[in-house]
Amino acid sequence: MNTPIALPANPLSSTASLYVVATPLGNLHDITLRALAVLGAVDVVAAEDTRHSQRLLDAFGIRTRMLAVHQHNEQAAAGQLLELLAAGQQVALITDAGTPAVSDPGARVVARVREAGYPVVPVPGACAAVAALSVSGFAEGGFRFVGFLPARSAARLALLSGLRDEVDAMVFYEAPHRIAECVADMTAAFGTAREVLIAREMTKLHEQIVRLPLGETAAWFAADANRSRGEFVLVLAGAPAADGLDAEAERVLGLLLGELPLKSAARLAAELTGAPKNALYARALELRKAAE
Repeated sequence: MNTPIALPANPLSSTASLYVVATPLGNLHDITLRALAVLGAVDVVAAEDTRHSQRLLDAFGIRTRMLAVHQHNEQAAAGQLLELLAAGQQVALITDAGTPAVSDPGARVVARVREAGYPVVPVPGACAAVAALSVSGFAEGGFRFVGFLPARSAARLALLSGLRDEVDAMVFYEAPHRIAECVADMTAAFGTAREVLIAREMTKLHEQIVRLPLGETAAWFAADANRSRGEFVLVLAGAPAADGLDAEAERVLGLLLGELPLKSAARLAAELTGAPKNALYARALELRKAAE
């Protein structure tokens, strides 16, 4: 017969602390028992949007007082939270969904509280980046969290171009009004063959998760206007390993070498296929030597 594990009566430290609490992305069943206990026990909950978070607290019968901490008042709100901590009060920090301070407000608050010498305690749970990564099949090694890309296309393309040879999977967040432009710029930067996982409205009623080559993303979005709505996480496959160019990259490189100088052929092949330029250049050298 299994003996139930006894949960601690008080989930808080005896020292005034800031608890960084992850909340559900959408599905309320994803809240953790510890998160509920902490949110119910602290003196104040600092929330990105108090009206939005009030619905979460109401769903679980939590009546803790809330303060607003968002991107427009974060520095001033951090001062308020420091005053509460100095008075011995316990504070929880939450965002609208997922883990605070990860491409969401909260990082400045955490930094200020740490600088003041108060403990900052993680209460882990839902995280959009990790949730999407876990179903992508891309992250056999490491991964790189990029978050939101620049709003302007030129800056976005410049950043993406700098990531072309990144071998680890990359995780991006994007807003619905920029998602089409974002995947178009990814296609321009990484080529049509590179695969991407598109996770839309994760854990919510209209959740969609699809993995496809970048070259097929425009058609996928165009097929249904609803596919451009909601919150997006994109997981992009890393560049192929230097010794593992796929057949398409080899084919394109071979064709270009017949018409262009070696460096130009490698550069253009990288743009067309998304394969690493350095790997293509090394392979081009091998092919030229073999042909001599």
